[in-house]
Amino acid sequence: MGRVTERRKVIRIRDGAVSTRPDTLVAEEPLEIRLNGKPLAITMRTPGDDFALAAGFLVSEGVLAERTDLQNIVYCAGATVDGSNTYNVVDVRTAPGVALPDITLERNVYTTSSCGLCGKASLDAVRTTARWPIADAPPVRLDPELLASLPDRLRAAQRVFDRTGGLHAAALFTEDGELVDVREDVGRHNAVDKLVGRALQDGNLPLSRSVLLVSGRASFELAQKAVMAGIPVLAAVSAPSSLAVDLAAETGLTLVGFLRGASMNVYAGEHRIALRTAAARG
Repeated sequence: MGRVTERRKVIRIRDGAVSTRPDTLVAEEPLEIRLNGKPLAITMRTPGDDFALAAGFLVSEGVLAERTDLQNIVYCAGATVDGSNTYNVVDVRTAPGVALPDITLERNVYTTSSCGLCGKASLDAVRTTARWPIADAPPVRLDPELLASLPDRLRAAQRVFDRTGGLHAAALFTEDGELVDVREDVGRHNAVDKLVGRALQDGNLPLSRSVLLVSGRASFELAQKAVMAGIPVLAAVSAPSSLAVDLAAETGLTLVGFLRGASMNVYAGEHRIALRTAAARG
């Protein structure tokens, strides 16, 4: 199996002084996801948690929703011409009777950290295929001070980032601020898939009382993944995209951006944020 980090020689320049030294880099390798033996998608990822990544990807595609929907996930032996196993190809087998959307079976997708769907059709697709409507989720009420404390806690839990400085992270917190899980990857969408996939494998979907925090911006794709997993709150330390805000408004997702220190912007779903409390303290 591939390593999470790799070493490379670099020339370092500091205040005019030049030296040669090894540097630790985050590993990036392709992962091909097959569904019942058929190629489905290729994503560039940091090796590790590959089964959870594949399962989470299929949750966001609307294929998996329950632990019992998943029969097994295996690495494909003989993935190369010489028959060796590169640990870069996984096959997800669904349980008998699981409905497979035609669009999922017929497309072969190359995904990157900036990939995503676009337009009104995408909004409609997510809204109509979500298994657990967020508007029907149990009530969640968050104090802004609690939200403000989460980025530092995520940063403290990023083990590989300290060695490379090149990884994104995603974390799940309870509504009381307890850190449930954190995953790192070269792509934000992969980190979220690893979280959601692990929750599926543990039988914890929907994540209807959870807060999802991502280390970068909030794209449409990340909002989509939150909605498909039943997560009511998505927070990001950077900006959301316009389509992410549109999706949040249409589905009832609470979307928080620019979560830095005591500052944040609430773009949608403000009913889950204790704004009156925050105003009184201000």
